[in-house]
Amino acid sequence: MEKNNRLDLLWLLAPLTGLVIMGLLAVYSATNGSAEPLALFYRQLSWAMVGLLVVIVFYYMDYRIVRDNAYFMYAAGIILLLAVLVFGKKVAGATSWVRIGMFSFQPSELTKMITIVAMARFLSDDQTDIGNITDLGKVLGMALAPAGLVLLQPDTGTTLTCLSFIIPMIVLAGFDLYIILLAIAPVALMLAGFFNLVVLSVIALVSMIMFILLRKQFMLHQLMVVGGGALSGLLTGKFTASILKPHQIKRIQIFLDPSSDPQGAGYNAFQARIAIASGGFTGKGFLHGTQTQLRYIPAQWTDFIFCVIAEEFGFLGSTLLLVLFLVLVLRLIWMVGAIKNRFVELMLAGYASLLITHLVINIGMTIGVMPVIGVPLPFISYGGSSLVANMMMVGLAMNFSKNRRNISY
Repeated sequence: MEKNNRLDLLWLLAPLTGLVIMGLLAVYSATNGSAEPLALFYRQLSWAMVGLLVVIVFYYMDYRIVRDNAYFMYAAGIILLLAVLVFGKKVAGATSWVRIGMFSFQPSELTKMITIVAMARFLSDDQTDIGNITDLGKVLGMALAPAGLVLLQPDTGTTLTCLSFIIPMIVLAGFDLYIILLAIAPVALMLAGFFNLVVLSVIALVSMIMFILLRKQFMLHQLMVVGGGALSGLLTGKFTASILKPHQIKRIQIFLDPSSDPQGAGYNAFQARIAIASGGFTGKGFLHGTQTQLRYIPAQWTDFIFCVIAEEFGFLGSTLLLVLFLVLVLRLIWMVGAIKNRFVELMLAGYASLLITHLVINIGMTIGVMPVIGVPLPFISYGGSSLVANMMMVGLAMNFSKNRRNISY
């Protein structure tokens, strides 16, 4: 039994350790030769040590303490987000940070995790009926409140990640996926109008096929939803200039064609592709990346840190990074089915979906398949708030894994 517990723990501890070490190496390389390289690296190292203590605390504590205090923690998170809007420090155009001594703290990173815990608590309550419009409204409000406060900062990237776990959690709680698709299909079609008619047509076709497969028959309201969404997409495409701000339009244009402005708005994406391509199979070696060490990529220790790993460690290093993430996410998903506890299932599903969203958006914008919206790579990007918050969730997952035979409904 003891051997099995150690093996279970290893499935989470090994990828966590590997990711944190790769992150520290990448931050050191990305800041090497800058005005304060050691200061940034040692600050990240300090946060990693704090994160280690957090992992230990959450690993040994009674998980029911987290569950029982979920609403209190959620209220504290909302208060922190409100405080940011009043007392926050502006960084890169967003008032997302609170300064505490020599450290800056980003409450939105912690609040994302707390929101997952609070939603899991609410959805796992015996009195909650997710099919009831009142309960559905409560859980949606619980998720949208922090997302709205983050949007006011304004921080679009973090706002999107705050929304990423809503659908997986309410579907796991029993809400009908068909209804969700009916609601989001028109929105997806409207957004497709920002791109071109081909994208709009493909999404419309896929939506219609999914509707029919889920209900095993064609229904008139399916056609009305898809048709109305497609019409909205056409109007969106026609009136894009009046809907979006100039810098938002520019980001979409650069996403579609980074070479259209290689020295301006497309500079980051263009240089990122060069860095990744130049890494080759084995990379140029630690501290020997041309794009990295010559500072061709702005924010290379935060949003574009994947470029550092791809250039200096090549395809092998990038693959190792993705494998570590894959092991961690798959283990979380496996635990969702293995642990027969509603609160634990929902919390792990929410966190797994959040990790996947961060990974897809960050690497997607780095390799040029998604717009640049400023989302960090968990455990890797410079930033103590994100690192500690993610390590806290893995510590909780380790706690669940250790006690999975004793946790019951």
